[in-house]
Amino acid sequence: MAATGPNSTQMSWQLRLIGGLLRRGVRARLQHATDPQLVRRHFARAARLWCRTVPHTHVLPVQYMAATAPASALWIGASLVHADRVLLYLHGGGYIAGSPQTHMHMVARLARMTGMRAFVPSYRLAPECPAPAALQDARAAFDHLLAKGYRPDQVVLGGDSAGGGLALSLLAELCQAGLQPAAVFAIAPFCDLTFSGLSVQENAERDHMFPGDRGPFLARLVLGDLVPEDPRISPLFAEFPNCPPVLMQVSESEILRDDSRRMAEKLRATGADAGLQEWPEAPHVWHILDGWVPEARQALRQIADFIAAQG
Repeated sequence: MAATGPNSTQMSWQLRLIGGLLRRGVRARLQHATDPQLVRRHFARAARLWCRTVPHTHVLPVQYMAATAPASALWIGASLVHADRVLLYLHGGGYIAGSPQTHMHMVARLARMTGMRAFVPSYRLAPECPAPAALQDARAAFDHLLAKGYRPDQVVLGGDSAGGGLALSLLAELCQAGLQPAAVFAIAPFCDLTFSGLSVQENAERDHMFPGDRGPFLARLVLGDLVPEDPRISPLFAEFPNCPPVLMQVSESEILRDDSRRMAEKLRATGADAGLQEWPEAPHVWHILDGWVPEARQALRQIADFIAAQG
């Protein structure tokens, strides 16, 4: 059974207001967007406008060797940090947009709440670099942390949207290699490029940001030579031997709701401790609105509590 956030009668006025703005603004833009460069510019502009800075944040840009070339990343910390654990965070953006910079303020809030430093890598984006390029780069980021002296069980994996799906695909690869991380959290993860979840149709009009009929267009940009069921891009079809604890959070009103529900069922069937928290009428990845809506801080606090519970 999924745990839930506040019910719809407890929604803040801030969430109701911003939800309406997103439906009239962002959703309208994405309805007909076909140029990934334009989507990237909109994403970056929205992050600058909406993402609030966390006081006393320390951000260090670095470069390291990824799958085929040097890659960039941000080390993010806020106040005192534990030296013996690290958060590897993979940003969202549908595999076609987003960057460490678009997510650094939300990650900084998590860093403050958990007392952990976060490593937020860039990864190659589609359509210029379709799957499995993103997974190759995510694995390179994990290997970089191992080379820095962290053990696998000192790494917490996290991500949102496409980055959440990417974190789960990476988790499957690591579990199969016997390199289980400490824990994983995924915010509204994008787990199924077949778009076969019932919520794709059921929430086609309710989703604040994404029209339900845009899946095939995105799949053509992202998949490259892979089939939609390939676990390197659709972790719903992956295997997770000896899986560590996993927490997923999703909005009940978004088209990706059933990606999380089915993912939780799959992980539990393997014996994994897989938690699922559902929030009513929240926009996709509402966490990024920390400082604007109280539900964002509440959800981030639940993630921080989950991480703390893993020891």
